[in-house]
Amino acid sequence: MIPRVYIDTSVIGGCIDDEFAIWSNLIFDEFRNGIKIAVVSDLTLRELEAAPSNVKKVLSTIPDAYIEKASLSGEAEKLALTYLKNRVVTSKHLVDAQHIAIASVERVDVLVSWNFKQIVNLDRIRAFNSVNLKFGYPVLEIRSPREVIHEKEI
Repeated sequence: MIPRVYIDTSVIGGCIDDEFAIWSNLIFDEFRNGIKIAVVSDLTLRELEAAPSNVKKVLSTIPDAYIEKASLSGEAEKLALTYLKNRVVTSKHLVDAQHIAIASVERVDVLVSWNFKQIVNLDRIRAFNSVNLKFGYPVLEIRSPREVIHEKEI
């Protein structure tokens, strides 16, 4: 089975960022080659509306067969608010909680992000997953793109 990977906006923007480009582009190569399925939410698409055109174009390089759309459903919105209620993140970071909630509800294999403060952070990962388990959702793997690319030498 092909792994389903939820990507947030930071991974897409990372393709043109000097610090993250090598790893973001490698994961996008894996999406283009069908090694992984990119799961993209309506939330991510809305965030991309304000991005430069070269960032917006990155998603269009993935063949339709290897991209899956997800949405901020009522269930995901409720879970995101539960993260806030349980103080995993503050209301200032509701969008980050929504990304985690969408990925959890969709039961993706992994969520990838370059947001080390609010998402790819061991204490927060544990807190998100504590809430997930308490409310019947599986543990969500949360990693940086560098941690999930297919093992190969660069």
